[in-house]
Amino acid sequence: MISVLFAVLTALSNGSGTVLQRRAAMRVPQSEAMRLSLIGRLLRQRVWLAGIGLVIVAAVCQAVALATGPISVVQPIFVIELPATLLVAGWAMGVRAPRTVWYGVVAVTAGLAIGLAAAAPVDGTDSVRGADWIPTLLLTGAFEAAVIVAALRARGDTRAALLGLASACGYSLTAALMKDAMARLGPDGGALALLSSWQLYASAAAGVGALYLLQNALHAGSLVAVQPVLTLGDALISILYGVTLFAEELRTGWWLLPELAGVGLIAVGCVVLARSSLATDTLGPQPPPPPRVS
Repeated sequence: MISVLFAVLTALSNGSGTVLQRRAAMRVPQSEAMRLSLIGRLLRQRVWLAGIGLVIVAAVCQAVALATGPISVVQPIFVIELPATLLVAGWAMGVRAPRTVWYGVVAVTAGLAIGLAAAAPVDGTDSVRGADWIPTLLLTGAFEAAVIVAALRARGDTRAALLGLASACGYSLTAALMKDAMARLGPDGGALALLSSWQLYASAAAGVGALYLLQNALHAGSLVAVQPVLTLGDALISILYGVTLFAEELRTGWWLLPELAGVGLIAVGCVVLARSSLATDTLGPQPPPPPRVS
């Protein structure tokens, strides 16, 4: 129960942070794409710094969630961040949510409930053998490289979707490393064991890389291209890590049918939400500032 609570708090904080980062990214010229100077420009914007603050809060909540529950449960819950963020942002800005938004909210929520109920994830081990990380990191690195190379050869929403997928993979790896690091806080470890684990610092590095890729994804194309890939990619890749690294178990056989139905509902809901007028009003580009009068 604690893991579910903190997973929900993570989704709310991370989603709100994405809203602020999106607004900041749309103020940066396209010429800054895939350059370190993009981060330099973003650092000068208070709205982006506020978004990063929420990301830090989300990271703390995520660490607690992963330390108390299986990654196959915690990460999929993050799919609620888009509907929750849209509704909260709409309420804060006085924008009424249209009927299509509620359809999207219902689709995402129902898809998550059906998928988790059908999969019935069972917790496995809390930590990973060091040797098991070697093939995992090599395969993840190769996948990330292939997706990024494909993104650099694409334009517009295609590039945005590919970079969103790369970012999702980075966030999933961050979660897996974080869960392994948090296991060091067990009865045989403690704060010193946590601080001396390479997984903690690798998790931070993977998180920074995923954040950088997300900035470029949001900068490259529309939210409707980024959000579904980011949301589903993070959930599905995290489940893969949970099964292969932490020996978590999911129901298979005919249970795959409702599980796939849940994934489909989440995908449809994300597209509906990302294309809604509420998403445009709350996550879309802001108008350019008026010229100064000298």
